[in-house]
Amino acid sequence: MVDVSAIPDRPAETAIPSPCVRNCCLDEQNICLGCLRSLDEIKAWRQEGREGQLRILKAVSARRASRRIG
Repeated sequence: MVDVSAIPDRPAETAIPSPCVRNCCLDEQNICLGCLRSLDEIKAWRQEGREGQLRILKAVSARRASRRIG
């Protein structure tokens, strides 16, 4: 899992590693149980720029936090 806060401020052309953990299984809301990305986020990852990937990672972080609470 990639911790968004641990990603250094790098130039835009530097790739952010995929949060995929090779444990792919979708729940009822099409959220991967391994990386907590939505199916749409998984499909879009490679086409997204740095800002889009950071947005996805922030959404993943929020999902992870909400699942710990609930």
